[in-house]
Amino acid sequence: MNTEPSVSPRLLVLIEPYAYRLGGHHQHTLLALARACPGTLVIAPNGIVRQTAAGLRGARARLVTGGAGHCARLLLRASVLLARLSWVAQRVFRSRRWPRAVRRSPHQITLVARCLVEAAALRTARREGRGAGAVVILSASEALHGAAAVLGGLPHLRFVHETVTTEDAPLRLFGRLTRCGRRRVVALCPTATVRDQVARFFPGMASEVRAFAVDDGRRLTEGERRDGRAAFSIPRAEAAVCLVGGWWPHKDIGVIGAALGSLKEPLHVIVTGHPLDDSVLARWQALPNVRLHIEPGPLGEPVLRLVYAAADAALVARYAAVGKESGLVMDAARYGVPLIVSDHDPDLNQRLREQSWARIFPAGDPASLASVLEDLVRRPFDVPGPGALKALDLWSAAEQVRFLTRTAHGLCGKGARC
Repeated sequence: MNTEPSVSPRLLVLIEPYAYRLGGHHQHTLLALARACPGTLVIAPNGIVRQTAAGLRGARARLVTGGAGHCARLLLRASVLLARLSWVAQRVFRSRRWPRAVRRSPHQITLVARCLVEAAALRTARREGRGAGAVVILSASEALHGAAAVLGGLPHLRFVHETVTTEDAPLRLFGRLTRCGRRRVVALCPTATVRDQVARFFPGMASEVRAFAVDDGRRLTEGERRDGRAAFSIPRAEAAVCLVGGWWPHKDIGVIGAALGSLKEPLHVIVTGHPLDDSVLARWQALPNVRLHIEPGPLGEPVLRLVYAAADAALVARYAAVGKESGLVMDAARYGVPLIVSDHDPDLNQRLREQSWARIFPAGDPASLASVLEDLVRRPFDVPGPGALKALDLWSAAEQVRFLTRTAHGLCGKGARC
């Protein structure tokens, strides 16, 4: 149990546009930061799931859903209209017969919609969080940083998790018109790769490398490990690996399937998340040495802990050059679960190379992955110790709050109007 005392800076304002989604490290970080700083104002412009709202009440946080004030509500309505337009455009222009610029246009509309959501949340923070010591967008867009600051009228920190798309010519013009707003933001990038991308697209904008995930001190207990095995009916003497999270394009599910198909020893595989591919799962189910356990859909924290508790290792396989922070890697360290991970990110490789609790295999190499999985069947891997957190720069929630407050103070000290 985490015994680290709470911290009480000036009011902390946390904005989470994805609070409406169940599960994931977005929700975990939001709750951990709110618990570390009682009285935190949380703004969920797109709504919030019931479990997270209940957790925030228990943390004595103040919650605002939607927008507060006429301007914020107007911005949110505009964002909803643009999001619907983007949805329609994606279906109309998905054929490759359309020029590339036309196919990209729905994603450009999405960037504008996300910017308006952020601006609405910042307007709400101005109204409801006067005197805030730090305003932080926990899941920010990868574009239109200055526009969000100008339209929102508030200096802020923004976690940019990845750069999925970039600004095309019309948005670059909009970005230039609002580039003065970039002096009022600091981009917090979870990896050096993301920071370098942000610096290339937005030269001169302040940015720092800082892990998004935080440690809440709640490692798995032996009792939870027994309960996890019982929940999935996995004998303690048999090896199990978990594959957590939706099957997004950056995850190499093909290499996992090929490795499982070549196993010479039985292995329990726990799969959870959304979306999943039922046809792939059916093929895995038929493999002679795979004992498949499926827990579909986004999971809340209690069930997710059971999944990790039942596993002897967590498996993360991504395509080469994927440089975003992996919440799954961070989860393994904070829960205390050994890790099997592809060498997709050079910085992550460097951090994990000397860690006895992590096994690294070449991205895209199913034979190497199968060899690591068979090693797991033969003998348990080391469990992450306290040094695992340091190796990944995974900070406690209280330390993260202090960093955010200090960085926001520095932003104001550089001339941003606060």
